[in-house]
Amino acid sequence: MGKLVSHSEDDLVFLDETVRVSGDGKLGASSDVWQVMIIDDDADVHSATTFALSNVEIQNRPLAFLHAYSAEQAREILAKEPHIAVILLDVVMEQQDEGLQLVHYIRDVLHRAEVRIILRTGQPGYAPEIDAIQQFDINDYKTKSELTRIKLYTVVTAAIRSYEQICTINSSSSGLDMILRASTELMALQTFEEFTTGVITQIARLLSLPPDGLFCIQEQLHNQENALFIVAAAGKYSDLINHPLSSIEDASIDKTLTRALHEKRNIYGREFTALHFTGNAFRNFAAFFRTERPLNDIELRLLEVFCSNISVGLANISLVTRLHNSAFYDSLTKLPNRTRLKEIIDENLISTKNQPTTLALIDIDHFAETNDTLGHQFGDLLLLAVATRLQSRLGDRLIVARVGGDTFGVLGDDIQVNPAAVLAQFERPFSIDGQDVQLSATVGLVRLSEHKGRGVEALKNAHIALKRAKHQQRTGHLYFSRNMGIDIRERVNMMHALRAAFEERHLSVVYQPQVDMATRMPVGAEALLRWTTEDGSSIPPSRFIPIAEYSGLIIELGEWVLRQACQELVRVQRLGFTDFMVSVNVSQVQFRHPHFLSMLRNALHDTNAPPHCIELEITESMAMEEPDALIKLLDQITATGVSIAIDDFGTGFSSLSHLQKLSVDRLKIDRAFVTEITDSSRGSSIAEMIIQLGRNLELDIIAEGVEDERQAEILTALGCPMGQGYLFAKPMTSDALHSWLGNHKQI
Repeated sequence: MGKLVSHSEDDLVFLDETVRVSGDGKLGASSDVWQVMIIDDDADVHSATTFALSNVEIQNRPLAFLHAYSAEQAREILAKEPHIAVILLDVVMEQQDEGLQLVHYIRDVLHRAEVRIILRTGQPGYAPEIDAIQQFDINDYKTKSELTRIKLYTVVTAAIRSYEQICTINSSSSGLDMILRASTELMALQTFEEFTTGVITQIARLLSLPPDGLFCIQEQLHNQENALFIVAAAGKYSDLINHPLSSIEDASIDKTLTRALHEKRNIYGREFTALHFTGNAFRNFAAFFRTERPLNDIELRLLEVFCSNISVGLANISLVTRLHNSAFYDSLTKLPNRTRLKEIIDENLISTKNQPTTLALIDIDHFAETNDTLGHQFGDLLLLAVATRLQSRLGDRLIVARVGGDTFGVLGDDIQVNPAAVLAQFERPFSIDGQDVQLSATVGLVRLSEHKGRGVEALKNAHIALKRAKHQQRTGHLYFSRNMGIDIRERVNMMHALRAAFEERHLSVVYQPQVDMATRMPVGAEALLRWTTEDGSSIPPSRFIPIAEYSGLIIELGEWVLRQACQELVRVQRLGFTDFMVSVNVSQVQFRHPHFLSMLRNALHDTNAPPHCIELEITESMAMEEPDALIKLLDQITATGVSIAIDDFGTGFSSLSHLQKLSVDRLKIDRAFVTEITDSSRGSSIAEMIIQLGRNLELDIIAEGVEDERQAEILTALGCPMGQGYLFAKPMTSDALHSWLGNHKQI
């Protein structure tokens, strides 16, 4: 077969492995087939599975596939088809627990105990817990990524054999009931040791024999040889637990179990039984029982079925153990992860015996640069060194966890976990592969005695303190205070309120006219965003624009404002103001967005606004950042016909040589310098300098914040041709703008 590979974790992956098939793959009129039902909401999984199992015959019978893409569709098929042998079921479909609910329906509502159910998932984080595997009769559980074609064939083959055997021995319902009860009891056991001991007890009960048996695991030694070790034992063998099988006196037991593992089958003698349990690539299992008599046919069949279930149980125990470790412990450092640390904090919060406790989050400064420079393998060794030092040097009774890429959490009493002690761990360099690396760290702390809430809130508060500490000064620390939480909550509330206001159309665009100061006739207008709450109060842009930028909502808001301005320009020009210009402010977040240019082009195209009458205003600080990238972007914007103005000019520290290279059309004198024009102590020096600079660079000049005639006179005398401010007009709605323009038409 060819290779079928998917790059998604949710898909099956089939590698080049050979599966032996028989027959020509064609299904005739005979209904003598194994029905395999695939339940998954991903059509690719259906096609990949049928492709992998095409032309396969098991026990000289071909496979027939039934397909369900939802739980509801699966229930309809199950009601009509009573002879389904195997169900391949996705754990997560419409809802996270949909798979387990369907298992419940099959087992407890339809009472279909014979069908074999194999759970599959592409999302190990949604794997069922031990109690879920215990509650439902799940026959196998695999992550989709581990189901290579040969493994899928092996799993389905084992399931069909198990199904056939169950059907064959239905006449012996008592034996079958015993197997089911035994499987349920075994699934309730939490550890590998409990499970293997339970296997011996249950097999003895199934065969009505004394529990004289042992359970072995095959391990690979350092010399690459395989050896059997006894992990569970009962009866006459109970003293052999944790011994190598080769150490027992009866060498025939070692020989028989080795043969069962080598031949991958059960071996039945006149006075003993050797059982083989399918393991994984690293481990295989075997058990030996002293029967003192040959087993009859029904006992042999019961044992075959039971062994099939036990193999699944062993795999499940191993899988759940791995998933548990993955869910609660960091794979690199083996430290508790964020999830486990939250649990530990919760346990600490409800304990009355602990001393006053502090949680510290430690972030390694500039670790990303170190990682990129020296390589990820070196970075991993560095993280391991940090973890080791924190564990060994801060104290014995504290908890060290890794809560993020380069962020560690430390939980302990106030004396051990203090900023000085934590930061002291980074004073000496870390030696990695003979190379000394000096690191620094920033720390955010929260005292649990001052904290009200659960572990998740404590971690969140520590993160707030850490972020504040990094913002203020790296290589420092901050304790969380209540005011920090209030600030964050207010910002979050503002963010949600702003999004709701946008969706409910409580935001609006107003327009402040711009005039020729000599004639006082309109030449354009600046589009300004306003937020009016339901009670009629206004929230100033200085409060909500930073929130919009922080949350990313500014991207949607900015596009909406631009489109509103373009539509208004079209309306104004229809009134006869053909040279009217509309200016739109662009935030730094918008300007850096990769799709800004295409958004601008689409807005111009959709509204039919003439590009040469649209002006984008950027701040002086934006104009000075990333010169090469900015020059390219401004050239692309200019190519659309749109003009560029630098807003608040004079408040920054522009490089004149850089300014000359930019495709800029106009400078706006900041209102602060307009106000100073009439101040005798400072006068008009800065405004005059900006106007002269604009002339030298052949740029248009406009002053904003013009509020009285004296300011207008001075600006005009200095050579500033255009102005904007309350002297001429306040910001106004679209309808008010039209009326204002009607009163300012040239006769």
